[in-house]
Amino acid sequence: MTTTMVKHHWQSHNVKQSGLDDMVLLSKISESSIVDNLKKRYMDDQIFTYIGPVLVSVNPFKQMTYFTDREVELYQGSAAYENPPHIYALADDMYRNMMIDMENQCVIISGESGAGKTVAAKFIMSYISKVSGGGDRVQHVKEIILKSNPLLEAFGNAKTVRNNNSSRFGKYFEIQFSRGGEPDGGKISNFLLEKSRVVFQNPNERNFHIFYQMLTGAPSELKEQLGTASPDYFYYLNQSGCYSVDGTNDAQEFSETMEAMQVIGLTPEEQQFVLQITASVLHIGNISFIENGNYAAVENQDYLAYPSYLLGVSQDALRQKLTSRVMDSKWGGKSESIDVTLNVEQASSTRDALAKALHSRLFDFLVQSVNTAIRKDYDEFNIGVLDIYGFEIFQRNGFEQFCINFVNEKLQQIFIELTLKAEQEEYVQEGIRWTPIDYFNNKIVCDLIESKSPVGVMCVLDDTCATMHAVNEGADQKFLGKLCGAVSTHEHFQSFSAGFIIHHYAGKVSYDVDNFCEKNKDVLFKDLVELMQQSEYDFIRSLFPENTNTQKRPTTASSKIKTQCNILVSTLMKCSPHYIRCIKPNESKKPHDWEESRAKHQVEYLGLKENVRVRRAGFAYRRPFHKFLQRYAILTPETWPRWQGDERQGIQHLMSCVNMDPDQWQCGKTKLFVKNPESLFLLEETRDRKYDGYARVIQKAFRQFNARKKYQQIKEEACQVVFNRKERKRNSINRNFVGDYIGLESHPEIRQFAGKRERIEFAHAVTKYDRRFKTTKRDLLLSGKFLYLVGRELVKKGPEKGTLKEVLKRQIEIERIQSVSVSPYQDDFFIVHVNGDYDSVLESIFKTEFLHVLSKKYQSKANRKLEINFDCRVEFSVKKEGWGGGGTRHVNFTSGAGDVPQLKPSSKVLGVSVGPGLPKNSKPEVRNYSRPTNQRRGGGGYQQQQQQQQQPRHQQPPRQQQQQRQGPLPSRPAPGAPNNGYGGRGPSSQAPSQRGGYPRPPSDAFPPPPTGGFPPNPTVSSSYTQQGRVFSVVTPQQQPPQRHPHPRSTNQPQRGGLASRGRPNTRAPGPPSSGRRGVADSLPNLPRVGQQGRARAPSIEQNNEVADFMRTPDAGAAGLQRRLSQQKSQRSRPVPGGNRPKPRPKPKALPKCKAIYSYDAQDTDEISFTEGDAIEILKEDASGWWSGRIGSREGLFPGNYVEKI
Repeated sequence: MTTTMVKHHWQSHNVKQSGLDDMVLLSKISESSIVDNLKKRYMDDQIFTYIGPVLVSVNPFKQMTYFTDREVELYQGSAAYENPPHIYALADDMYRNMMIDMENQCVIISGESGAGKTVAAKFIMSYISKVSGGGDRVQHVKEIILKSNPLLEAFGNAKTVRNNNSSRFGKYFEIQFSRGGEPDGGKISNFLLEKSRVVFQNPNERNFHIFYQMLTGAPSELKEQLGTASPDYFYYLNQSGCYSVDGTNDAQEFSETMEAMQVIGLTPEEQQFVLQITASVLHIGNISFIENGNYAAVENQDYLAYPSYLLGVSQDALRQKLTSRVMDSKWGGKSESIDVTLNVEQASSTRDALAKALHSRLFDFLVQSVNTAIRKDYDEFNIGVLDIYGFEIFQRNGFEQFCINFVNEKLQQIFIELTLKAEQEEYVQEGIRWTPIDYFNNKIVCDLIESKSPVGVMCVLDDTCATMHAVNEGADQKFLGKLCGAVSTHEHFQSFSAGFIIHHYAGKVSYDVDNFCEKNKDVLFKDLVELMQQSEYDFIRSLFPENTNTQKRPTTASSKIKTQCNILVSTLMKCSPHYIRCIKPNESKKPHDWEESRAKHQVEYLGLKENVRVRRAGFAYRRPFHKFLQRYAILTPETWPRWQGDERQGIQHLMSCVNMDPDQWQCGKTKLFVKNPESLFLLEETRDRKYDGYARVIQKAFRQFNARKKYQQIKEEACQVVFNRKERKRNSINRNFVGDYIGLESHPEIRQFAGKRERIEFAHAVTKYDRRFKTTKRDLLLSGKFLYLVGRELVKKGPEKGTLKEVLKRQIEIERIQSVSVSPYQDDFFIVHVNGDYDSVLESIFKTEFLHVLSKKYQSKANRKLEINFDCRVEFSVKKEGWGGGGTRHVNFTSGAGDVPQLKPSSKVLGVSVGPGLPKNSKPEVRNYSRPTNQRRGGGGYQQQQQQQQQPRHQQPPRQQQQQRQGPLPSRPAPGAPNNGYGGRGPSSQAPSQRGGYPRPPSDAFPPPPTGGFPPNPTVSSSYTQQGRVFSVVTPQQQPPQRHPHPRSTNQPQRGGLASRGRPNTRAPGPPSSGRRGVADSLPNLPRVGQQGRARAPSIEQNNEVADFMRTPDAGAAGLQRRLSQQKSQRSRPVPGGNRPKPRPKPKALPKCKAIYSYDAQDTDEISFTEGDAIEILKEDASGWWSGRIGSREGLFPGNYVEKI
């Protein structure tokens, strides 16, 4: 039997290390080795991998177990190499860099659609929210930041064939921080909402989530009010044949959406209008047209009722604006308006334009509402999170895909500019020895799309739209003709009859030019604007504030997205960037499914190999001389607080003092370059230790001051309990209160009787007097709920016979205590009176502290003050035992001589005589908190008390006498004699527990704290909170992720929603009104027959057939240039094995076998094959499972499915 040695990460316990955490350490740099490393980690549920500071994330298509609060605590303030790669490490690095360097940060999350960008953005915002502190305003901002995600996703995300939660808009979220690191504001910039999805979806796709959430999750009364039905009733939802998403609960998400509206500050009336407009969009889609004398007419007037009711306009006005249009005509210097009737196609386009305008303007209103709720009037620092639509290729790619892919092209250019191009140029400028590395720069593709000279695609498109007239026929073909004439010779452009092809960095994409010009114009006809401005609702009118009389040419959609994109690029360039490169491992959206060709294609076009090469050959850290000296000046006395001399010499001195290897750093002309991250971590750890030492000195001084102040306050409060009513002992009035005089942390056998989370406020070994006034030792525990008395009994039976066991003798509820009686003299007796039960007579030298704690806990538990009686004669009831007993006893206190009480017990009376103590009005000494303890005078510490106070006779423990009477001794050693009531368990051997309700006392406190330094070899880390930088000792622990078998799901997408229904007879109150007209006082009738006849049949996805557009795209000219760059780099390298001897011959070929049956792998470590495949045999095993290889795939297979060749 063989055992496999499994490597685990050195810092995180039980976390398996799969492949390499950082691909800079790969022995061979190639796309295949990168893909293999990512696959190994992906199959072991390790989805994050580093390339230096760049994080590569693979979508696992399932919930992972390492995103809990435990991981937040683990990664907060830790260095990157201390823990496995994680998105929390990148988020923490951003947050710390912002606080340290006082610079804005941003994270650029890129990847194709379905690669996990949106989820990554959520994790970053969630982490920052958890690690940053703040007050009520900050907590409110955090809540809005987190709750805005489900709200904007509901109105801006949808299911596509590539992604079940695809972002159909771009979002740049700036989280604004104060100088203390608290998030106190924010701003969202949104880009290019895919409005066309409102009116059309491809097969197996859905409209925006909010429509399905509202139809499924809205209350029945609200559904009746909005006139909603099942999804297949509405034309805008039934075209794709897809109504539900696996793993998505639309009803639950509707509740989250409504909660988010409330959090961002929308009033109930505004929330109602949001849903009204959303429902009106669906009802508008059910309006259809027929041809009536070459003109369009509404097919069924009943479909006009509900949209006009919800929008607050008349049915006649809505019908007129959908079927006709007012045209302005100019002739001979005169202008006149002509009412033009539309045909069926034009009327349908007008209807769709109104629906798209309503949804997009409602989305802009929600974004503006979020910005208003978290607006900050001034900028300090911010962290930007860019979550934008991914690169996508569909079966039919239109204007929206063109704009989406253009934005992704620009983001790729930023990555290239800052990680490949700018870094190499910086080395040359600084005079660092460097060999250039070739790469594909996609700026040539960006210029093809957006350039003005020579003209690009967008310029030609805008020029075509500027010359368009009211009739759009032929405009798209005219655009295509102009485009071919302008850029036909470009190597990244091709044309075909219906459109054109662009060779993007991620592959070739063919665009259909149909409706390109119409969508680019992005103009809402003024007839529709005027219609909405006539609404009786102020809210709807506010969404359409345009001036319809202006003659200014509107801005085109391509110009808007180009301007927005350039502003975004400019904003990102001003921040310190961080990168997350997301990879989609498959198109099946299933865990542990790895498509080799798709992953390799993404690795190629994302430029990960070039990134590895540049990072491996370059330097991980660079800083200007003055900034480096400013940050690490504390490491040497000569550089602190500032270096007085040449900066280069200061750096050389500092590096020599920390013993940095000269090969690890170089000085450029203005900057210092450090090669490996580990060298930088060495500097950071050394710096942290320096600050940690100073922080400990400051904390020690502050804690001593605070503790002295706290003790003084506690002593003064306790003094008020007995002030002017009881004499005080001269050696105890100034002592400090500890709370736990037993050391419960070292005695779990006593602590066990209290609840696991019950805090013990006071613990002491006291003396108990029974009905015959015989003494017994008891351990008294006082919590916020109970008073416990713990004793010991000899075990008489069983394997532990003859040993003493702790036994709970009494448990008294705090609120059942009737009163406490004490004498007016300096003795230590107190009697606890209990309602409906016998009383307890106890003696403790810490009675004043006990009374103080009991008074506070009784006040909070019973909401009344504890009654404390001071009498010379106290009557108490005793426990009834057997046939007799019960009744009462008395304790008489008299003034005598000496500080030690003299006891005179009789049958029913105990006489206690003690000499006079300090006056009843004595108070503790008021001390100077800032003076060291050993310089104080007076007050008599515990050491003096020990020397002066003789141990009284009545405190002698009766245990030895009891053991002699009870028989043999216990098997364990007998405890030593108590020291002033400690019973051998006191602080002479253990530190007092900090659970006692009081802070740790200073050095002269009773009892003394244990001696010794700090724990050996702590791992020092730092983090930032609202108070500033905090140093802590980190002992991270992490559990290994659980591997689950690959699920074999055969479920097909099911059709969701309710059955089609007619209009119910009952009426519900209408939407909120603001001066409503009388016509809309009652709800309109909803037509019984919806648009089911126009619906597309539900589509069943084929498991074995994949559409061509879903396959790995052709790399095109961009891929060709990447290969040429690689070949050029290879030619510039020296010939491998130049003067080395000829390598040894290859080993003999492995035995082979031939498959006689087909086999499908049942687990991740198996391989699949078909009948006739040749398999290399790596190992034959008697169990029947052989190890083999087919091409690059290795795994197990059954030996009875093959025959040897």
